[in-house]
Amino acid sequence: MSLYRNGVWFLKGMKEYTKGGYEKASQHFQPADLDVNLKGRSFMVTGGSSGVGKSIVEDLAKRGAVVHLLCRNTERAETIKDQIKQTTGNEDITIHALDLSKPAEVYKWAKNFAESHHKLDVLINNAGAMLNVKTVTLDGLDAGFAANTLAPHILTTQLISKLSQSDDARVIMVSSGGMLVQKLSVTDLQNDNSPYDGTMAYAHNKRQQVIMSEQYARKYPSIYFCSMHPGWADTPGVETAMPGFYSKMKDRLRTPQQGADTALWLAIASAPKTFVSGQFFQDRNPTSTHLPLAKTKCTPEEEVLFMNKLDDLVTKFSKNSGGDTLPGPGTTEDVITAATIIVNSALASAVATVVSQLVIVPIFLDVIANLILVNFVVLVTAAVHFIHYHRHCWWVCSITSEIPLDYHGNLHLYAVISQVGIS
Repeated sequence: MSLYRNGVWFLKGMKEYTKGGYEKASQHFQPADLDVNLKGRSFMVTGGSSGVGKSIVEDLAKRGAVVHLLCRNTERAETIKDQIKQTTGNEDITIHALDLSKPAEVYKWAKNFAESHHKLDVLINNAGAMLNVKTVTLDGLDAGFAANTLAPHILTTQLISKLSQSDDARVIMVSSGGMLVQKLSVTDLQNDNSPYDGTMAYAHNKRQQVIMSEQYARKYPSIYFCSMHPGWADTPGVETAMPGFYSKMKDRLRTPQQGADTALWLAIASAPKTFVSGQFFQDRNPTSTHLPLAKTKCTPEEEVLFMNKLDDLVTKFSKNSGGDTLPGPGTTEDVITAATIIVNSALASAVATVVSQLVIVPIFLDVIANLILVNFVVLVTAAVHFIHYHRHCWWVCSITSEIPLDYHGNLHLYAVISQVGIS
């Protein structure tokens, strides 16, 4: 089933997630949707010092918004802030130092912000961490889960009171289309029960984010919630983690601005609120949260249990005074940097030797074999997709040396576009 999901997802990505996919979708955009004066509106953006997040901050600032930028790397963020001030003339940009892998600190910070600031209209949970080496904090949490899932939940729930005071409050979760290959495992939220796979753990976190948005929408009807997929974007994380792949894929990647477009649209345009709260968006349109027959749906009871477990963790860490949550000496950034180095080495050497022998035909045949077991209808659909994308075969063959295998020996197509580290 995992190979089926990965194969169908990759074909979908080739059609929709690239720069070409964006350009096709954007033909139906209404440019006037983003012609909005944000003077007096207050926005909070996590991970806004690079990539998609940076683009979001720039677009908010140029429209006159008050922007609160949360990030670990304050030195880089201060540089970005100065650049944005110079280009936009907007002085209302504030940097807040916060390590999202430390839940007690996130809780304390959010409570302090809610008490000390008079206004917040929009929260954009953009920061993300993809760690290919299992990292457990001193709090006993998976570091990716702490940053990608628990931190956004803490920020969202602890800022609800402040958001509720706005007449147009919104919470945007920058998720990923990679979540389509994962089902929520309510019994293994932190990916502890099987050999660790960083890209699939990241996809699981992104599935969790989508469910969180759906649940928030039900619980807080006065606030507009949504999640979104930015597509395959040209970000520093991709360039740093996979230089070989990046050099071959660069012309097909979306720009950071294209990746940020839907998040910005969801945050400031009036059109999104014509849709039901809690939906998952791609290129300014709500889209399905499941691939056909991928068996990634969970029960309503499982979703409620998931949210209850998150609330239990919030209660636990709200009682803590804070402190280091790192696995041994150093900082979270040190751990992530070390993990990145390990991943880069693996991708550049051992993995490349094995995968370079692969070609598109056996990849497609493996997908077909899985499809036959599932449903004839899906088999026909995949065949149509394959014919439509035959012109891309040369490209896929040329980049296989950059695609890793998981511990089952399956192609890890998702890994080639995942960002590494917390922005």
